[in-house]
Amino acid sequence: MVNLTRHEKEKYFLTATGEKELFPSLHDPHSRELSVVIPAYNEELRMPVMLDEAMEYLENRQKQHPSFTYEVIVVDDGSKDKTTEVAMRYSRKYGAEKFRVLTLVRNRGKGGAVRMGTMSSRGRVILMADADGATKFADIDKVEAGINDLNPKPENMAISCGSRAHLEQESVAQRSMFRTFLMYGFHFLVWFFCVRGIKDTQCGFKLFTREAALKTFSSLHVERWAFDVELLYIAQCFKIPIAEVAVNWTEIEGSKLVPFWSWLQMGRDLVFIRLRYFTGAWSLHFRKL
Repeated sequence: MVNLTRHEKEKYFLTATGEKELFPSLHDPHSRELSVVIPAYNEELRMPVMLDEAMEYLENRQKQHPSFTYEVIVVDDGSKDKTTEVAMRYSRKYGAEKFRVLTLVRNRGKGGAVRMGTMSSRGRVILMADADGATKFADIDKVEAGINDLNPKPENMAISCGSRAHLEQESVAQRSMFRTFLMYGFHFLVWFFCVRGIKDTQCGFKLFTREAALKTFSSLHVERWAFDVELLYIAQCFKIPIAEVAVNWTEIEGSKLVPFWSWLQMGRDLVFIRLRYFTGAWSLHFRKL
């Protein structure tokens, strides 16, 4: 079974005055144009640069188009540093209607954090964005164009994935032979076991329609690094249209990925994803929302 339970403390966010309010549900109708979900684990140092860039873009867009509404949800994935305190400064500055912080009681992994934030969002479309700011936030225009170009959208479901595939040759030139081998090995496993037609499954910049987010995240099992692959595998099983759009990307120091062990864990997860769906241990419910 998919674990969608949450601790009692994870059901609430704090307002600027320190009062607790209940998070909404992804099952509710949307009340914002855009939700931005940012998973964060020990990101007190890297996150402010990304948040400053994101909030500047969002505030300027709202000034230019007053009907545009948004929210940002930072999901602190059980951090041991001051990630929540840093995020709360932005909530107090912009107000809880625009900026909310969801602090998880324990570390779930990036996939678990993204799902918790997504299931608590109010947007018509929902953007998943990494806290390190490796992708320029203004590239949301590109993934929005990608999702708008997808037609038809069955039951209004569509996904637009930011992609770094166009930068691959440059990255190969800068990496060691061993890391290049791991990268290509992982790409082969993704293609062989799970997802075909998507060159970059791991870019942390993805845009979902609300309906697509509900369909995929409600079925997600993997909560660690390989969650993107299962998410796209689920989407392809449900025949949800997926666009892949080139985005600007810069490697930021401080990555939580440990080159060998993280790739090994992801490779293991890919095999398990395929085996569990193949054997029926995991299953998808093909029903309308």
